[in-house]
Amino acid sequence: MWLILAGRGWGKTRTGAEWVRRQVKNGFKLVNVIGATADDARDIMIEGESGILACCPDGERPWYRKSQRKLDWPNGATSLIFTADEPERLRGKQHEKLWADELASWRYLEAWDQAMFGLRLGTNPQVCITTTPRPTALVRRLLKEDGCAVTRGTTYDNRANLAPQFFASIIRKYEGTRLGRQELHAEVLDDNPAALWSNAMIEDHRVSVVPVLLNRIVVGVDPSASEDGAEAGIVVAGRGANGHGYVLADNTLRGRPEAWGRRAVESLRIWEGDRIIAEQNNGGLMVESTIKAVDRTAPVKLVTASRGKLTRAEPISALYEQGLIHHVGTFPHLEDQMTMYDEFTCKVSPDRMDALVWALTELFSRGTADIGDAEFGMELLTAREFPH
Repeated sequence: MWLILAGRGWGKTRTGAEWVRRQVKNGFKLVNVIGATADDARDIMIEGESGILACCPDGERPWYRKSQRKLDWPNGATSLIFTADEPERLRGKQHEKLWADELASWRYLEAWDQAMFGLRLGTNPQVCITTTPRPTALVRRLLKEDGCAVTRGTTYDNRANLAPQFFASIIRKYEGTRLGRQELHAEVLDDNPAALWSNAMIEDHRVSVVPVLLNRIVVGVDPSASEDGAEAGIVVAGRGANGHGYVLADNTLRGRPEAWGRRAVESLRIWEGDRIIAEQNNGGLMVESTIKAVDRTAPVKLVTASRGKLTRAEPISALYEQGLIHHVGTFPHLEDQMTMYDEFTCKVSPDRMDALVWALTELFSRGTADIGDAEFGMELLTAREFPH
């Protein structure tokens, strides 16, 4: 294994693409790739500015068979294209060489296990892993393995090839923060003692599927009133018949109000949710009108933040400590905010974390379902399975 832990803009995609190209030129016939999502595999690894198609000169460039999810190379080699969102599709597939991109952001880590079962062809099967580091159990495990060569790099190493505006805006925003240490300096961080969540609190109770029927599902929204495309937190969560909570999706996006309003309603429909819970401090009645403009029948409950972020989040953090909340898969950006945010060193508002807190507060507040009670109070709904 070659594990490349590097900051944003270091050149991870270019390195992975060139590595695939080199393996094909060296005569290997099955050099496959896995992206974190289908969009990432297509838009970054294959068709991106630093992707495989851009890196290959005319005589070497493969034919991209989108419908077949593969690349056919001029010398007869093939690259099958997989996504970590579909671990079952990796079952039984074999690889001589494998490029795995953004491993620390894979939602279903079963995809890694299935990929390793298939890395068995030829005399020297190898995998190149390119990722921005996160302190996941898998990354920490790989760092300790004898057969893993590690390369580290920071955003600053490639500054000559990055736009000046990137450093003027993004770097200034994150420099000196814990998130900046991870995303720019590529540090694998220990827990932030000032944060309400630790990585172990999330990791120890993570599940790959919801094991019970869900009685209630809500969509938490931390809206943005900005017209410049600021981030709006959108998190879907449910409460099961066993009294436990399940985080189902992080659909946060960066966009104008009409964009996040549409995404919130879509999330409600896809998950057959009961209600959208939206903070009204930032935008007031505009928040409800934005959602109603998409679907006037969408049930919306507006909530007001009368206390600080961490004060509101403390009861939810306690639920995690008790093992009552489970993440269904991995939500890297949400989990980074949860485990890094504190009121002293963080310069960026934790929109995803706020949306999570609003959703779980609604599910576990008194009058709906008391924490730890076997009964579900006044709002017990018919149990149903959650959508795929």
